[in-house]
Amino acid sequence: MGKELGDLKKERLQDPEVAANYAEQAPEYALARELIAARKRAGMTQAEVADRMHTNQPTVARLESGRQTPTWKTLRRYAEATGSQTEVRLVPTDDSPRGSESTEAGK
Repeated sequence: MGKELGDLKKERLQDPEVAANYAEQAPEYALARELIAARKRAGMTQAEVADRMHTNQPTVARLESGRQTPTWKTLRRYAEATGSQTEVRLVPTDDSPRGSESTEAGK
């Protein structure tokens, strides 16, 4: 029998180039997971979301695939269709210079 998906992923991520590409795409896939979660919380199908957004099901499928980056307007329409609201947060990265500006200003 073949390898499990998780094992294959671990193996492929050992390659630095694959790992870099994976990390670069992570935000798009995180957004896709959020869209799918909002639709499921609403108990809706892609077709129902599409109807409420005045678009078609393949468009919703592309948004949920993570391969198409939606505009802010599209995100708002998707949120309204699923009874959700949009929220944006900017959080520091692991390698961000936390507090360096405030430290410099205090000198």
